[in-house]
Amino acid sequence: MEKAENKTHSIKYNALMNVILTASSFLYPLITFPYVSRVLLVAGNGKVNFAASVANYFMMVASLGIPTYGVRACAQVRDNKDELSKTAQEILIINLIATVLVSITYIICVFTIPRFSQDKVLFFIEGINIVLNMFGANWLYQALEKYDYITIRSIIFKAISVVLMFMFVHKASNYRVYAFTFVFANVGSNILNFLRLHRYISFKKFSNYNFKKHLGPIFILFAQNVTVSIYTNLDTVMLGFMRDDTQVGLYTAAVKFKGLLTGVVVSLGNVLLPRMSFYVKNNLKNEFKQLMASALNTIFFLAFPIVIYFLLASRDCILFIAGRQYLGAVLAMQVITLAVLPNGLTGIIGVQILTPLNRERQVLYSVIIGASSDFILNLIMIPFWGATGAALATTVAEFLVLIAQVILGRDVLSTVSKDIKFLHYFLLSIIAGLPTFFVFKMLKYPSIIRLMITFIIYSIIYCFLLYIYKDPILYKALDNKITRRFVRRS
Repeated sequence: MEKAENKTHSIKYNALMNVILTASSFLYPLITFPYVSRVLLVAGNGKVNFAASVANYFMMVASLGIPTYGVRACAQVRDNKDELSKTAQEILIINLIATVLVSITYIICVFTIPRFSQDKVLFFIEGINIVLNMFGANWLYQALEKYDYITIRSIIFKAISVVLMFMFVHKASNYRVYAFTFVFANVGSNILNFLRLHRYISFKKFSNYNFKKHLGPIFILFAQNVTVSIYTNLDTVMLGFMRDDTQVGLYTAAVKFKGLLTGVVVSLGNVLLPRMSFYVKNNLKNEFKQLMASALNTIFFLAFPIVIYFLLASRDCILFIAGRQYLGAVLAMQVITLAVLPNGLTGIIGVQILTPLNRERQVLYSVIIGASSDFILNLIMIPFWGATGAALATTVAEFLVLIAQVILGRDVLSTVSKDIKFLHYFLLSIIAGLPTFFVFKMLKYPSIIRLMITFIIYSIIYCFLLYIYKDPILYKALDNKITRRFVRRS
């Protein structure tokens, strides 16, 4: 048995890398979207996002449940290079077969469905995602906790994409070029990922491949992804079919911020799955419990202030990132911002807690509830309220998923319920929001200036309140001798 030489960093280091990755993902649209929204206008932006949403469905089918399952399966055998190599090869082969079949289906659809064939070039550009997603094997790098590599390569490709966009996207007719730069930013680095695989696994042929053991959990997790996509991508697709590109463009502006904010909230949770899976495999119950409580509190620590602040700042956010022609998206943004909290919590409960415990079926049941309700609400609300109706449907669906997961996972969650401080963070966020609200009313500066001033004021007040109440997460983040001494004396 050959031991794998895969150095793993601390959770704190991995979380730092993921925060940097999230920050780059946050800055990328902040740099590109204000420019693109003004160049492509609402309709052009809607075209690109409609095609991207369709391609994401096919990419999801090609990926099956591998992005989540691969992390768990490889993390459990990461200390044994032969087992890791065999497992990774089996998953790669399954992914390859699925990608070939889905790519053929996608090409047929582009030529035969009128809504798609109107702009074949755009849909083929977005289709690059389907193929390159297979080569990325991001699940292996996550299982080995190579978050420094993931972060560095992502930042580099996003930077190149920004340069390409400013060089070649200058008018509304350049929307296809923009689509290519966006695809390049997201999956361009996957080729490098594939070329680096030999550093961590062997590609020697094994005589005892066992594909069957992977198929059950892969398809269960795939069913989760399908149902989750109903209240992520389906809103955009249904808007495209039931309304028009303008409504898709407005919804895109609203969802853009929701995606960014959710990314910030779950930046810690994204690094937990390999470690949680390792704890379960080695029966480290106390470590699992401590990490679970810490993760849930961190979500409340981040989500409540983010939701409160951006509810207040929604109009200025839309003005800054998109311009006055997108002001129709303000209400949609306010509604969908509320979904950041349940989205962050289900990312921890469903993916980081229940999935490592091999309870993915329960996660599937929860997302089926959310997807069903989202589809029905979209049918009812989109014809009347367009982008705002889609936002409301998504928000309700996210809360229903959270409620279902709390009920299904209550036996696990109850073990740390006394350690969760959701009311503490909620009240402090509200208190910090009151003076910030009045500052918003008083300031008459441009949107970007108002956002900078109010964000600084809100952050200072919130952190000051946390410091007064000796919040352990804040003190751990500061992590210096003064705060440690102060906590010990208290």
